[in-house]
Amino acid sequence: MSIYIAVDLGGTHIRAASFFPESTEPIKHNKIKTRSKDETIFERILGLIESVIPANEILEAIGIAAPGPLDPRKGVILNTPNIPAWKNFPLVEKLNAHFSVPVYLGNDANLAVLGEWKYGAGRGHDYLLYLTISTGVGGGIISDGHLLEGVEGLGAELGHVTVLADGPECGCGHRGHLEAFSSGTAIAKYVEDQLKDKSTESSLRSSAKRTAKSIAKAAQKGDPLAISAYERAGKYLGIGVASFLHIFNPSIVIFGGGVSQSGDLLFDPFRESLKKAIFAPAYLKNLTITTAELGDNAGLLGALALVKKKI
Repeated sequence: MSIYIAVDLGGTHIRAASFFPESTEPIKHNKIKTRSKDETIFERILGLIESVIPANEILEAIGIAAPGPLDPRKGVILNTPNIPAWKNFPLVEKLNAHFSVPVYLGNDANLAVLGEWKYGAGRGHDYLLYLTISTGVGGGIISDGHLLEGVEGLGAELGHVTVLADGPECGCGHRGHLEAFSSGTAIAKYVEDQLKDKSTESSLRSSAKRTAKSIAKAAQKGDPLAISAYERAGKYLGIGVASFLHIFNPSIVIFGGGVSQSGDLLFDPFRESLKKAIFAPAYLKNLTITTAELGDNAGLLGALALVKKKI
């Protein structure tokens, strides 16, 4: 019987799973550490894929979810932070040469929205906005039942939309992007910057390692600095999402990623900010705002959905 393989190139782990064409339950699943500076990473990915091919089954196609920027049409990784050595890396060509089957590449956030649309919280919606808030901020758009990619496949980089001109520096080097306010990295950096002022009182001052998760725990215990960090993140998230609603007018907004699991700590200031920033109440009238259902499997199932879309 024919099988498909889905691969998710994550920052910490690379995961692969095999599936029968009509199923979303993996036949075999495996993962390896990304070890981004390891020059043998491509060879290790080949071994990972081979490890999930069941005996006596025929490999028909491979789908890959990878962090951008990338060119999905040419199958080239342009410059991924996960694997610095891969600059203009022809991943699809190399995998196709080894396995002699069609290989499809997509931005991981775009494929996460594809997965949520097909198999998760977005089922039944043809106008969908997805935002993943974790180390960075990524996103994807389904418009009229189609994944929005843009002419070069670089569309829907929602984390790099400017929400405050001349705001704090983003990881990409530009200033004022949504990611520079609302990502886990930005929340931690804000706290670090505030603690440089010796007069700032916070239980976080004694913490050896300050992460978005530990800051959320401090906020839940009433720490004023931690609360202000999430209020700031929620405020600018609301400003960003208001702009996305004005442009795309979705029927559902889905949030994924670790920071989104902080709940009302993030979403109370988000909702307040969204209401203030929205152009007209009609944008919110029939809008569903919810959290992702696929969790860690969003990349894999998105890559699977990509294969099924192409085959």
